[in-house]
Amino acid sequence: MIEPVRDPATVTPAGEPVAELPDGVTFREAVTHIDSRGSVTELFDERWDWHPDPLVFSYVCTVRPKQVKGWGMHLEHEDRYFVLYGELSVVMYDAREDSPTRGLVGSVVLSEHRRRLMNIPTGVWHAIHNIGDRDVVCINFPTRPYDHESPDKYHLPLDTDEISYRWPSDARGW
Repeated sequence: MIEPVRDPATVTPAGEPVAELPDGVTFREAVTHIDSRGSVTELFDERWDWHPDPLVFSYVCTVRPKQVKGWGMHLEHEDRYFVLYGELSVVMYDAREDSPTRGLVGSVVLSEHRRRLMNIPTGVWHAIHNIGDRDVVCINFPTRPYDHESPDKYHLPLDTDEISYRWPSDARGW
């Protein structure tokens, strides 16, 4: 007889994920208000006191189904993601020498079904993978405007040996 293997716990009794994420990754839940006319969701308000840096720049990106964008990392600014539509897996690797979670690989799903802001600290490699079947629409509110002459963006190939993470066989990207 084959011995069954018990699945590990993925959430607490309160519904919170048990997976560890790099130190400094934070979230702020978003509320979608719905009425007979449609819906409204607040994306960012400095009065929330969620993040110490002000809103200075924003842009929207899309990720096609099964596509991966990454690995990317910033040394001078933090990313603050908000998914409007779709399901996105954010995979992170903590490369910061002074971090208590140095070497940790962690992931979280951002989704239209649980909208929230997510902060990714400087020095944390991250990649975004569309795990759904339609385009993801993601807004980023980075802590610094994009510098066209000297971008604060560093890349590694998806299959790098520097990060102990392997993408699903159907994931595609560069």
